[in-house]
Amino acid sequence: MRHLYSPICFDQLIPDVFPLLAAAHKTLISKSRDSLTTRTLHSELVYNYSGSKHITESLKRCGISESSTYVLAARFNATSDEIEQKAVEKLVNGKEIDLEELGGRADQAQIQKHYKITSQELGISPLADAITCRIAARDAL
Repeated sequence: MRHLYSPICFDQLIPDVFPLLAAAHKTLISKSRDSLTTRTLHSELVYNYSGSKHITESLKRCGISESSTYVLAARFNATSDEIEQKAVEKLVNGKEIDLEELGGRADQAQIQKHYKITSQELGISPLADAITCRIAARDAL
């Protein structure tokens, strides 16, 4: 099976890998039910992470643009094949970081504004949990 790469630019909107995994899981469930809202797994992942119910707005907020400086490459149906890893590295001109560094690069104020997270909510749960709840509940609201 062909491996699919999903380049995403969140400009410091990812405080932890867990919300991204929730969005990826939601994407794969939609794919398995033949109910993608967008045309591809790539755009569906961006759409699910974005917090918006509008595809165009999602791609504008979280997709790659000319001014993108921070890119995350997500891969569906991945293996640990080094040849595939090298292919991705050739596509991106930049420095690879560990996923543990996401929290240090995240802009909490921008994330709170983007997802409409209040300070009171952060008093009872971490930022990543607040985002994950919004991703999971978006279709129900």
